[in-house]
Amino acid sequence: MASSRCNLRIQGDENLKTMMEGTVMRKVKSRTWKKQRHFKLQEDCMTIWYKSKKTGHSHSTFSVSDVEAVREGHQSEVLQSIANEFPPDRCFTFVFRGRRGNLDLIAESPEEAQSWIQGMRKLIENLESMGQREKLDQWICDWFQKADKNKDGRMNFKEVKDLLKMMNIDMNEHHALRLFQMADKSESGTLEDDEFVLFYKMLTQREDVLLIFQQYSENGQKLSLMEIEDFLHEEQLEPEKSRQHALKLIECYEPSDTAKKLHAMTFDGFLMYLCSPEGSIFNPQHDVIYQDMTHPLNHYFISSSHNTYLIEDQLRGHSSVEGYIRALKRGCRCVEIDCWDGPNGEPIVYHGHTLTSKIFFRDVVHCLNNYAFRVSEYPVILSIENHCSVQQQRVMAQHLNSILGDKLLKTTLDGKLPSQLPSPEELKGKILLKGKKIGGLEDCMQEHTDDTFSGEVSDEDEAAEMDEEHLRNDILRKKGKKSKQSLSKALSDCVVYCKSVPFTSFSDALQHSKFYEISSFTESKSRKHIKEAAVDFVLHNCRQLTRVYPSGLRTDSSNFNPQEMWNVGCQIVALNFQTAGLEMDLNDGRFSQNGRCGYVLKPAFMRSMDSKFDPENPAGREDYRPLTLSVQVISGQQLPKVNNKEGSIIDPLVRVEIHGVPMDQARQETKYIDNNGFNPSWNETLQFTVHVPELALVRFVVEDYDKTSKNDFVGQYTLPFTSIQQGYRHIHLLSKDGTSIPPSSLFVHIRISDLT
Repeated sequence: MASSRCNLRIQGDENLKTMMEGTVMRKVKSRTWKKQRHFKLQEDCMTIWYKSKKTGHSHSTFSVSDVEAVREGHQSEVLQSIANEFPPDRCFTFVFRGRRGNLDLIAESPEEAQSWIQGMRKLIENLESMGQREKLDQWICDWFQKADKNKDGRMNFKEVKDLLKMMNIDMNEHHALRLFQMADKSESGTLEDDEFVLFYKMLTQREDVLLIFQQYSENGQKLSLMEIEDFLHEEQLEPEKSRQHALKLIECYEPSDTAKKLHAMTFDGFLMYLCSPEGSIFNPQHDVIYQDMTHPLNHYFISSSHNTYLIEDQLRGHSSVEGYIRALKRGCRCVEIDCWDGPNGEPIVYHGHTLTSKIFFRDVVHCLNNYAFRVSEYPVILSIENHCSVQQQRVMAQHLNSILGDKLLKTTLDGKLPSQLPSPEELKGKILLKGKKIGGLEDCMQEHTDDTFSGEVSDEDEAAEMDEEHLRNDILRKKGKKSKQSLSKALSDCVVYCKSVPFTSFSDALQHSKFYEISSFTESKSRKHIKEAAVDFVLHNCRQLTRVYPSGLRTDSSNFNPQEMWNVGCQIVALNFQTAGLEMDLNDGRFSQNGRCGYVLKPAFMRSMDSKFDPENPAGREDYRPLTLSVQVISGQQLPKVNNKEGSIIDPLVRVEIHGVPMDQARQETKYIDNNGFNPSWNETLQFTVHVPELALVRFVVEDYDKTSKNDFVGQYTLPFTSIQQGYRHIHLLSKDGTSIPPSSLFVHIRISDLT
């Protein structure tokens, strides 16, 4: 079945035929690690198989759906390091989704390289252009391939039993045999093609959705136009009965031409709608830029990365421009560069005083020039931690100017002295440097001759923070010996709207700080200010930008919870993007809205200089309006296995978490379901009170219950409270890495109401 579907795709495509025949290529990990591997596209046109040329070595596979892009030539650090050995027309890179490392390959000829480059791009394009029904067909193909162990194109009952285990289903043998026999229309004792499709559909029958369908369908067979309108109005809470929208849903999701002509929807069409982006819990209107982008820069939360060059830990980790590429592709708009004097007068980037590897500053700037605006056109802030000598600072300035050209903002937008920061809209396509500056913005309007400036160059010394937290006496001794470092005027001139200044107090900042000045805080200092003066912190962030970064003690590249910093309006909350977990889930959730552009407008009460908002006491707000969130967790669909042991099936539970101001922090969970990861049913309702919905995030987590040890993570999905769609909704789960894991989902019913 799968091979016949693939044959349709490869007809006339010589590249895919070459891939299916197989090719020997070099897999490259470093300048010294280059080994031959045999690569082959499997019959399903979805799986790449490869193994060592040596006999007896096990093979590996990866899915085409795991590959995000293909880069031609020497477009990775590994391939650049061997550029003198192999020409670019034989080299290419598969870039994987999430945090998985790239796969660098060298073909034996330029022709073979092109076959794999163009063939893989075609497969990725086919996958991305698939409709829902085609994706469903593909999932069926995938299961057939996995179940058909002897590859005879048919599936016997033993293979069916193995399949059920793979699909996370604990079904007694008698029931499994009954389904098998019902699907075996030919009575051959095996399932093939349409018989397997029928078997899959019987397995995936959605009784929960069928009940809803029958509740609104008078004859139980189809929904009329009026019945669809009733469902949309009464359950999905669409503002008014919309005949046009009902007709659009029929046109988009109804597979039956007969039903379409009758302006009706069958159960299959209804299920397709509920599984679509329109039926998702996330409001699709928030998938595009929907917020006002003309406010000053400090009125936005800005997706921000810490030590962006690191793709591992902070002590021995690998530094790479890939860290910048990955962060920028995730919508990050503020990246960090840690600069030190390098060999031959060339500045380098690494985590100083550690064993992390080093990369050249110029390579990072080239990377920014290439990738800064591929995902979002809104400005990128380049946070420079400068430890370089004046000579190498001049080299930094030269690279910034020559490589970035007009993208680098060098003057105020209109050449005049402004009274507030410009907006993301005004700064589209611009890269802003954040760093130390000689004088102020006013001095930009005057000519300077002096090329040095005596002052502290680095505003973030994490080693000092470690001393502060662990060796207080030692840091006091060091403070008296603190040396000053000179600043190059050429580099200073690259800083316009983001001048780094030390922070003394909120009262001092209120009196003396300029709108273009920005202070950086460690997470511990931020918590101290939040605890002692949260209202002042909110007001401070109404006027100017604040950056918060992780403690220097987080040598494992772990993260702090960004929510507590957002609660006081901190805009640049920098996280270690390379580390998956709750904190990055929250960051991804926060910035999943507004077209994933990396900028989210702060609530009105965090933008007004009259604000008296206190996250510890939200009821003091003039427009205080608490809400009740009711989540009925109905069922789960095809949850992934977390344990690959044979016969292992998960016991799933669902936890719903609210992340927001302290009063909103809450979590509740369902009971666990024994041995059913395929179609578990909970039908439990969880209720929450949300005092500040504008700041709240809602996180849905599925775990595999274990009574003897910590539960295993299965999947999660996080979104802003304000992006939730009410009614019957599917939640399409993400992996720990933040990548989609179709067709895994939860089915829920959502209601939001005023607190009574």
